[in-house]
Amino acid sequence: MKSNSILVLLFLISCMGIKAQKPILVSEDSIKFGKGKLPGLSVIIPEVNYEKTLKTWTRDLQSGTKSKLVTENNELSIFGAKIKEISPNPVNVYSKLMNLDSAIKINVAFEVKKDQYIERSTGETDLSKAKVYLKEFAKNQYVELAKDQSDAEDKKLQDLGKELSSLEKEKTQLQKTIESENTTIVTENDNITVQNNELASVTSEIIEQNKQLSSTSDDKTIKAKKDYINGLEKRKKKIQNMIETSQNRINKANNEIEKETAEIPRNDKMQELENGKIEKQRAVCQKFADKIKTIKSY
Repeated sequence: MKSNSILVLLFLISCMGIKAQKPILVSEDSIKFGKGKLPGLSVIIPEVNYEKTLKTWTRDLQSGTKSKLVTENNELSIFGAKIKEISPNPVNVYSKLMNLDSAIKINVAFEVKKDQYIERSTGETDLSKAKVYLKEFAKNQYVELAKDQSDAEDKKLQDLGKELSSLEKEKTQLQKTIESENTTIVTENDNITVQNNELASVTSEIIEQNKQLSSTSDDKTIKAKKDYINGLEKRKKKIQNMIETSQNRINKANNEIEKETAEIPRNDKMQELENGKIEKQRAVCQKFADKIKTIKSY
């Protein structure tokens, strides 16, 4: 229950970092341009970057024409722009982009003929087309921004997934190491048993040969017995070294098992924390996916 409460709290905190969804509003407006005012439209695009929006606005207006957008005192004008969504004929466009609080406002006037601008008095059809054009431009900018935000959050989710996968692989390796070291212990214990039996046999043989040596007076036999006993002693030393080596391997394996076993609870805790982060981040990603859908529905 406590864990669920923490996750809910984390989700609420994460949502605070996501700006509230704002609509795209296109309205009829009177635009101050130069020394006069022009009838036109305005649109507010939430959150988007000024420089990026200006670059796209410039590119769209200059598309398909040799005319260039002219900037003077933050006022943008282009003559002979080809905007098929508004008119089959070239139009003159006068516009301003303004930085607002977490939004960009575009004021724009479309001149279809000399001193004839798109406005309600000149026809609802052209006005509707202009509104749709401006809204689509704004929507595309907003969608692009939301996609960038969504991609960034998806990347965070992917990184968290990679971290979890790394922890899972680490735990698997810990378990494999423990299993391998346990196998080593069994193998070395078996070897110690075999070598101890061999050691007992060789020790017994040494005792027996020493008894025989003490009761022998023949020099040739004494020499042969001593050589044989020396061979047995070397064999005994070798067996003892093998037992010691096996015991060292067992000690090392036990130490490794102790160390790896102690790591598993830490790994489990890290996986639990990582799963919590992933659950939280999935909710954030869904929030941005929903944001894109909402913007597209405008």
